[in-house]
Order: sequence, then C-alpha cells, then structure tokens
Amino acid sequence: MKPTLPLKVTKSLTATANPIALNSVVPAEIPSTKLNGTPPTSSERFTATLVAAVEAAGLVETLKGPGPFTVFAPPDAAFAALPAGTVEDLLKPENKDKLVAILTYHVLPRELTSNEMLAGPFHVRTLKASPDRTLAITKDASGVTVDNAKVIKADIVTDNGVIHVIDTVLLPSK
Repeated sequence: MKPTLPLKVTKSLTATANPIALNSVVPAEIPSTKLNGTPPTSSERFTATLVAAVEAAGLVETLKGPGPFTVFAPPDAAFAALPAGTVEDLLKPENKDKLVAILTYHVLPRELTSNEMLAGPFHVRTLKASPDRTLAITKDASGVTVDNAKVIKADIVTDNGVIHVIDTVLLPSK
C-alpha cells in the first residue's frame, strides 16, 4: 500500500498536544518507510510544524480528500529558516487567511511527478486563491526548483497524489 499524503495528519505525521509549542515538536519521517531504498535525511524529515499549520488553516479535510494533489512540502529545517516568530504568528487564529494562502501556494490540484515536468521553466496553478496563484518550476541538469526552492526529494507517491520535498517555505507575493 502506498503511504498516505503527509498532510493526512492521522496517518503520516506526529503532532504535539500544543501545536504552538514548537520547541516540543516530535520529528516524524514522511512517509515512515524508506524511500527508494534510503531513509530520509534530517533535512527531509517533518515535524509537527507542518501538521500544526495545516490544522490551524483548516485544511486537513481538504488534503485528506481524493485529490489528486501535488504537495511541495517544506521540512522543519525550512520552517526554522523563517524569521523568528513567523511560524508562531501564522498559527494564531487572526492570521488564518494568510496561513491558508501560504499553504495552498504549496499544493497543485493535480499530480505532477518529476518525469512529467518539462525541461526549462514553466508555470503551474496552485490551490491558492487569486492573485499570485502560480508557481514557476524550472527543470534542468542541476535539478528542479519551484520558485526559489530546490526540490531535495522528489516523487514520494501517495494514495492521493505526490510529494516533492523542498528546502524553502514558499511565500506568495500577495
């Protein structure tokens, strides 16, 4: 059986009781089994940060749906690289709209594997509402980039889509 999409919280990620207490997150590999024969490295592991964000945004049921989806998923290291206090502020109820915009900017309403990506730059539409709802993807000899993020692990196939681990949290301009 394929692993579930990592944002299907109940099966793939470990969350803490207090999602805002980011210093007490429990690392969880996505998926928990080896990928292509190699276990995920520390920079490819996810923590409750992503789970807390998806829950705070109210996107759990959407991402548990049949899809298909492509998720450009930033690991904990990418969240940690944001300015101090950013994640905590985004998790506050009054910032839900901004959090939804950021998270849906990481999701395509279709499955897009690395083999389906065109050489050179091209644009894809995300689940984010207008404006600024497209991502620029570039595939060349050095790898794949999505806007300013490098894909560090590609083609994690799930029941309802595919996951590409990226090294940076994507931030829409609007």
